Amino acid sequence: MADNGYLRYVALGDSHTEGVGDGDDVRGLRGWADRLAEHIAEESRGLLYANLAVRGRLAGQVRAGQLAPALALRPDLATVVAGVNDVLRPRFDADEVAGHLEAMFAALTGQGARVATLTFPDIGRIAPSARLLAPRVVALNARIQEAAQRHGVVMVDSAPHPGVTDARMWSADRLHASPRGHALIAAAVAHALDLPGSDDSWTRPLPPHAMARTGLRVIGAELRWAGGFLGPWIVRRVRGRSSGDGRLAKRPELLPVTAFTEGLDSRPLD
Repeated sequence: MADNGYLRYVALGDSHTEGVGDGDDVRGLRGWADRLAEHIAEESRGLLYANLAVRGRLAGQVRAGQLAPALALRPDLATVVAGVNDVLRPRFDADEVAGHLEAMFAALTGQGARVATLTFPDIGRIAPSARLLAPRVVALNARIQEAAQRHGVVMVDSAPHPGVTDARMWSADRLHASPRGHALIAAAVAHALDLPGSDDSWTRPLPPHAMARTGLRVIGAELRWAGGFLGPWIVRRVRGRSSGDGRLAKRPELLPVTAFTEGLDSRPLD
């Protein structure tokens, strides 16, 4: 890291880091990693940024496909966030998933990069139909925390903060953050990195909903979600397909931040 801030930031991960839920594939995806890069660039004008994330990737696939390219870019800052796709699979081994993450932590910190990562919120609070997956998230979070401590990785522990599971932070599919949610993640990582202009405001809950959700509203929302998103996701899994099939990283090379911000949707958040 230079005296005036970071010079090379590389983001590794899956759809969350790619930016799904914040923009679209026509106008472009922004996402929390892009937003974090924008924040860093406010102080580090020479910042170069690459985003290697690809939607649908399991933690082992992130390690196999993104770690070597990331190391070749020699970042002084890297973010590594993966594991949610593993949680959603029928077969899940928290130790195996955390092992892939720890291998990435070790390689990147061993090369001199400062590394940041996240724990995951309670899926059951976001999508009640998925509450049976909550123990998997708890197990994975504990292992991520242990691995981060072993390698001096900066960690954002999002799980204890109720605002993280507020419905307004999530897109309609409940698997990806909304633009507001991506902004919150970027603010949380910036705060953990102690960047200028960051604070703990991301930990505070949003004002209450104007209209409370009754039992019937909740049931109706669950049925619509199952039909519109859960069902198609299950069909893809049965067919052995992934949302990331045939996709490449959106930003595989280090480029100035201004090279990607001009065309993206940067409308004010709701």
